[in-house]
Amino acid sequence: MSASQQLQAEQQPQAIYLKDYKVPDYLIAKTELHVDIYDGYTLVTSNLSLRENPAAQAASQLKLHGTDLELISLAIDGKELAANAYEFGEESLTIKNTPAQFLLTCVTKIFPEKNTSLEGLYKSRTMYCTQCEAEGFRKITYYLDRPDVMSEFTTTVVADKKFPVLLSNGNLVGQGDLDNNRHFATWHDPFKKPAYLFALVAGDLAHIEDSFTTCSQREVTLKIYVEPKDLDKCDHAMTSLKNSMRWDEEVYGREYDLDIFMIVAVDDFNMGAMENKGLNIFNTSCVLAKPETTTDVGFQRVEGVVAHEYFHNWSGNRVTCRDWFQLSLKEGFTVYRDSEFSADMGSHTVKRVEDVSLLRTLQFAEDAGPMAHPIRPESYIEISNFYTLTIYEKGAEIVRMLANLLGKENFRKGTDLYFDRHDGQAVTTEDFVAALADASGKDLTQFKRWYSQAGTPRLQVTDEYNEDTQEYSLHIKQSCPPTPECQQKLPFHIPVAMGLLGSAGDLPLYLKDAEPDFETGDNTHKVIELTQQEQTFVFTRVQEKPVPSLLRGFSAPVKLHYDYSREDLMLLMSRDSDGFNRWDASQQLALQVINDVITVYQRGENINAASIDSRLIEALRSVLQDESLDQAMVAYMLTLPSEAYISELADIVDVEAIHYSRALVRKTIAHELRSEFDRVYNGYDHQQAYAVTADAIAARSLKNVALEYLMLLDDEDIIRSCERQYLTANNMTDVMAALTQLVNAKAELAQSLSGNALAHFYEKWQAESLVVNQWLTVQATCRLPNTLARVKALEVHNAYDSKNPNKIRALVSAFCNNNAINFHDAEGEGYKFLADKIIVLNKQNPQIASRLLTPLTKWKKYAPARQLLMKTQLERIMAEPDLSKDVFEVVSKSLA
Repeated sequence: MSASQQLQAEQQPQAIYLKDYKVPDYLIAKTELHVDIYDGYTLVTSNLSLRENPAAQAASQLKLHGTDLELISLAIDGKELAANAYEFGEESLTIKNTPAQFLLTCVTKIFPEKNTSLEGLYKSRTMYCTQCEAEGFRKITYYLDRPDVMSEFTTTVVADKKFPVLLSNGNLVGQGDLDNNRHFATWHDPFKKPAYLFALVAGDLAHIEDSFTTCSQREVTLKIYVEPKDLDKCDHAMTSLKNSMRWDEEVYGREYDLDIFMIVAVDDFNMGAMENKGLNIFNTSCVLAKPETTTDVGFQRVEGVVAHEYFHNWSGNRVTCRDWFQLSLKEGFTVYRDSEFSADMGSHTVKRVEDVSLLRTLQFAEDAGPMAHPIRPESYIEISNFYTLTIYEKGAEIVRMLANLLGKENFRKGTDLYFDRHDGQAVTTEDFVAALADASGKDLTQFKRWYSQAGTPRLQVTDEYNEDTQEYSLHIKQSCPPTPECQQKLPFHIPVAMGLLGSAGDLPLYLKDAEPDFETGDNTHKVIELTQQEQTFVFTRVQEKPVPSLLRGFSAPVKLHYDYSREDLMLLMSRDSDGFNRWDASQQLALQVINDVITVYQRGENINAASIDSRLIEALRSVLQDESLDQAMVAYMLTLPSEAYISELADIVDVEAIHYSRALVRKTIAHELRSEFDRVYNGYDHQQAYAVTADAIAARSLKNVALEYLMLLDDEDIIRSCERQYLTANNMTDVMAALTQLVNAKAELAQSLSGNALAHFYEKWQAESLVVNQWLTVQATCRLPNTLARVKALEVHNAYDSKNPNKIRALVSAFCNNNAINFHDAEGEGYKFLADKIIVLNKQNPQIASRLLTPLTKWKKYAPARQLLMKTQLERIMAEPDLSKDVFEVVSKSLA
């Protein structure tokens, strides 16, 4: 390596490793902050009560984290330090010759108005707010900004009275007026917390207020703060919050602990929401909802995110993670908790279908890509890059498996022990599993491999039936593809929930050499535990050759391979008692049919409706006629696997073949089932009052799926019906469903009407930022040609703001992630467009820049011509000077 190459390597961002973890040299017993907000700058005074950590070796210096700070003064026990008593690092301040115990006073100057990274303290529209997870607190003051340093915070916020609302963590303990038209508020949080849970808000905000009586009869004040124009969109969030508090008491025995719980809605926010102790800061998209402006999916998202952040009060705040490698300790557990809450509020099967669709489409792709990592990573360069589907969604699946392996009663005993044992501590995933094992008595040693081995395990299943002995044998072989950090995976502990289906439905299960399970039901459902590379399970007294119903409820995050015939899948669709597997069978049947068409397309042969297996049509006809099914499940079973999911399953992604083959299958279904779709659509009462109930959402969902199919027929009467729905609907769900179909329809009449509708929509809703985001997305995801030109035109429209993460997600991310046929333009224009955005955002907002990179990271999944085009743009980004750690990590791993 030459000297210049060595210097370049040393200047590149360096990885941080779990194996290098050391306890902090110092602890902070108390943190007192005085935050003085002025126009153009903010002064932050911190008083930190520090003492040597008895668990560490004696230290003679203190190294604090700090980024983009202007140091005004520094004092120990009231005595100001000379300049030679400390030194600055790239993102640190080291104080020399520190005593064993002392009070450190530090004054820094920061500039929130210029903070486009949206980390630390920044200004969003008319308010000041913070985002400190993961490492944003170091942009406020010098501090031990790591999750295992927990401190008791007292915060005084001072600002001009034009910002009448001054908030921070904990309970309000003082407020008053000051000279020069200024005022203050002091907040005290009695519960120790790491700096990433700190929050502060100053703004001119309105609020709604309610209360909740806890199980010990304590009255808790609940407040949701928003800009005054949004006050009418808070009721659903408040209802969701109260439902969450009640559910957490009933299901987990967790009671809220402060006198007040607050939510603040912020328009400029990198994430969805943040669980800061007692003061949750939310992206507006996750808290504001009313029927006229918010779709059903939006309402459900608000309910789920409010629950998620509230549940963090225990699974994340009272018990937090020791280091960022343990991120899934709080996030995976809490995603599982919020998923179960949402299922209890609606339909368990529908929620499971939604969660698994996301997991199999996006998280499985992440597992197979350059950013693959275990749910407890071994290393990272920038922790913000590890707020991933693997940490959250796969992490939740690992907790779900634990809950299913232990059973409801033992899992609750385990979580009780976990919270009791570690309250007020920063702990690890091992601590979590140990509590579950200790409480239940179950050996979970092998199970812990899920935390340390990356990748999606694959189950290869074969079977045989002996008619003479009436024995049925199930052979299961597990494997997991190699990943950079581990070429040879050890066997996982995998729970496989299953049943056996005969011609009349579920058969009783008699596992050889095991007692039948009559206690928990009718003995037609069982969880078998796969712990070896290969295992055989033999069932006796099986009176006919069965069809196995495997991985019921998606009992493990694996890829299942079993050679189902189409008749098998039709039987599962119609007879399986497991709702999830009925849906999954519909997806597998549709996949087989679409893959048939893809094969014909790739051979260059003519494809038409006659090429499509009529068994899929008949199966879907039966689904539409089955009145026993939940209407939401009918809607999901009618929805074909997405292009993204089909692409994830492909070895080499053929963008055009997937797009046009899926489209042909959809159009054929529309033609063949037109009368059924007409019956569904015309039988719906379009004038009924809007309700956010599971049944009402299901009915709207099915009706709009019917409309989607009917609009593929280019029938003028249907197009007029669609226009009528757009103009007369009393809720945003139906408005957006109709607008989406008009925008995507090829017919000349539909295109003419869509232009008028888009203009009408923007004129009506231009003052509602979140609604305008939907308007941007519906255009960015249009499958018709020349959509990239439309997206570029929208970039200079008044509706777009290139600094607002929600706008970027609504337009740029929606186009690049959800419009494959246009993004993967054969000339590579989509790739160049995305790279241009990333290069700008690298300096402006590195977090958002790195998250936008995902489509380019999959370049190896495509044919050589596209690979070259995508790789060229990655290399172009890599050549940029001053790449952020966020972007450098993703690009370098993608090119490796």
